Amino acid sequence: MKNLGQMMQKVQEMQSRMGDMQARLADMEVSGQSGGGMITATLNGKGALRRMKIDPSLINPAEKEMLEDLIVAAVNDAKGKVDVAAESEMGKITGGLPLPPGFKLPF
Repeated sequence: MKNLGQMMQKVQEMQSRMGDMQARLADMEVSGQSGGGMITATLNGKGALRRMKIDPSLINPAEKEMLEDLIVAAVNDAKGKVDVAAESEMGKITGGLPLPPGFKLPF
């Protein structure tokens, strides 16, 4: 039973660290860019868009589709950076143990 008690203690510690990690991710801000920095999207660590900056020279009704594409590219760039940051934080909690493909924490 001693091993079971130790395992339960480790699980509780991991849960506490997961809560801390989630709070850090919510406070984190990551920016992605497109168009050579003319568009910047800033997301929090959970992937929610916080800010969008668009260079005024891009605002041309005749080039609406290009602007839309650049916005999507900037958001996707930021999202990729959020994913990397979240994986890094998760690695700190799991001690670098590799998780199976597609296995996402927190559940």
